[in-house]
Amino acid sequence: MRVLLAEPRGFCAGVERAIAIVERALEKFGAPLYVRHEIVHNRWVVDSLRRKGALFVHELDEIPSGATVIFSAHGVAKAVAEEGERRALRVLDATCPLVSKVHREADRLDRSGHRVILIGHPGHPEVDGTVGQLPPGHMEVVSKVADVAALPDHTRTDHEPTAYITQTTLSLDETSHIVAALQERFPTIVGPTREDICYATQNRQNAVKALAKKCDLILVLGAPNSSNSNRLKEVALRAGVTAYLIESAADVQPAWLEGVACLGITAGASAPEILIEGLLAALSPGGSLCSEPLEEVEVLSISEENLVFPLPEALRAEQAG
Repeated sequence: MRVLLAEPRGFCAGVERAIAIVERALEKFGAPLYVRHEIVHNRWVVDSLRRKGALFVHELDEIPSGATVIFSAHGVAKAVAEEGERRALRVLDATCPLVSKVHREADRLDRSGHRVILIGHPGHPEVDGTVGQLPPGHMEVVSKVADVAALPDHTRTDHEPTAYITQTTLSLDETSHIVAALQERFPTIVGPTREDICYATQNRQNAVKALAKKCDLILVLGAPNSSNSNRLKEVALRAGVTAYLIESAADVQPAWLEGVACLGITAGASAPEILIEGLLAALSPGGSLCSEPLEEVEVLSISEENLVFPLPEALRAEQAG
């Protein structure tokens, strides 16, 4: 069996920054260190940081006053940030800078009197954090074309301008139909000056599309609650290729590999490379998934990523020292 590895795959700049913030803060401030929600959606990453002294909590009321807390890469509502200030917590914000950009855009649109519609999945932490940037009732969420038809004609005024923003980890294919429906329903609606879907999300989807042209089966390493990982699987399925989302090699059923001449492998933006290595080891001679020798393992590269996001000022000073 031939194996093609997608490139780029795995960690993006925002995820690398978020993990580095936790690790650097543990070095500087020591344990215990609190993290609100999963720093990124990956069990291996969370368990690794937990072993180093990070404590993961659901809400800030679980944290003693004066402690250090890190907000996850998905971002938080303004009310959460304000609660951190009231509780005198030392807050380190690991929100991905590209998510923060969407937050600023939402605030700008609201201040200019726009009705703001967010394309995203309700209940996802990034969506909750983005909706929470505005006062209650100032942002509506749509996740499918049918939601657009259900929107009221107006919300606050009869002549308000309308604008849309998007969750960063969606697929362009998925949002294009919703954007088209919004434009038909609200002909004067305006969108972001640049796509809110992040470069890493799009690059990984483009790599999966390239894999789909060559492979019989695509395995996506990522967590079941990872939006961008789920989108990668959906991109492969839409291209007509069988695809599975797995957390590790242990999830692979040997029957999936029967008759597969070319296997494509990729990983979501929050999945570490060690999971790729584990899958390749399982597929190699002597591995648990090896039914026949691997012909070759090669990389299918469609783009390079060199972006690096700086750490928060409080940690950069330590880094420089």
